[in-house]
Amino acid sequence: MGFFQPADRLKLIPPYLFKEIDEKKEEVRAKGVDIIDLGVGDPDLPTPRFIVERMIEAVQDPSTHRYPLYSGMNDFREAVARWYKRRFEVDLDPETEVLTLIGCKEGIAHLPLAVNNPEDVNLMTTPAYPVYRMGTLFAGANPFLVPLLRENGFLPDLGTGTIPPIEARDAKLFFFNYPNNPTAAVADLEFFRKMVDFCREYEIVPVHDASYTELAYDGYRPPSFLQVPGAKDIGIEFHSLSKTYNMTGWRLGMVVGNREVIQALGKIKSNIDSGAFNAIQLAGIAALDSDQSSVAENCRIYQERRDILVQGLRKLGYEVEPPKATFYVWLSVPRGFTSMQFTAHLLEKAGIVTVPGVGFGDPGEGYVRLALTVPKERLEEAVHRLGKLA
Repeated sequence: MGFFQPADRLKLIPPYLFKEIDEKKEEVRAKGVDIIDLGVGDPDLPTPRFIVERMIEAVQDPSTHRYPLYSGMNDFREAVARWYKRRFEVDLDPETEVLTLIGCKEGIAHLPLAVNNPEDVNLMTTPAYPVYRMGTLFAGANPFLVPLLRENGFLPDLGTGTIPPIEARDAKLFFFNYPNNPTAAVADLEFFRKMVDFCREYEIVPVHDASYTELAYDGYRPPSFLQVPGAKDIGIEFHSLSKTYNMTGWRLGMVVGNREVIQALGKIKSNIDSGAFNAIQLAGIAALDSDQSSVAENCRIYQERRDILVQGLRKLGYEVEPPKATFYVWLSVPRGFTSMQFTAHLLEKAGIVTVPGVGFGDPGEGYVRLALTVPKERLEEAVHRLGKLA
């Protein structure tokens, strides 16, 4: 169709940084190389059987085949509220302070449509999950990127030196994410208190992506942003069943917190989607109301994998810290390489796929992200191959 021209907003999407890597991966694979893919942040562990069985039971009930409520089943929202109370001691009104999502990505992408007018400003940390920025751009708003640096523990500097007062005064939303993807950094309640104070001062809605709170190690229990007194008065928190229960393909999540923001997002969703499949929500209730032993087993497996990879990397002389949470390792690249160059080097010379840090934002330069989403034997093999490069 010679007359067709895509919408100008598609020009806002940056060039596909990983296209060259994907092409190179296929070239290497075509040569018969056994590829070890540490790039995909998608659990290789199966969804727990009891969740699958509840889904099978639910999908056989014809009543689940009808249109769901866009806001989610009352029973699911009540299960979310129970889970938040048990896990974080946070009280939520399931009717007004919980909204069901078709996965967090959908809700995060739609939020700026509910909050931003054209040319508004949203603050967001970087390197970061790209949807914070893309949702902002698609809503006609402008992202202001707040760098996450090693010297600050990969926490945003909330001082005026990093965020000019003029940008803070204009900002409507502040996206942040802990435990963090891609850096694996964690935040404590003291930092969250500073975020509440900062956002209250400048009348910004804090938006916390808490998708990785349940993947933590060595007895560490990441907090919820909403545990801070006053956080729920001004902010919201996204959460997901994807990583916690190995349900990435099921597409089920939730956003909780300030009822006015929840209501605004709900208006967008009611006009765009028809809600999450009821059978999936019933399976989600089973997951949330379970004894969480499946989550503990996930953490045990990932911690074992983490130790194999981190200890192996350190023995080879790489600079790396063991993550306290998430299933990512944020690795400094050796001198003489950019993150893209090191990614290509590992793929070409060792058949190992990683993600260049710069793909998550400019401050990610100098790092690559490795995912612990392969069996421990594959991680041992990856370390062995890296040793041959040393």
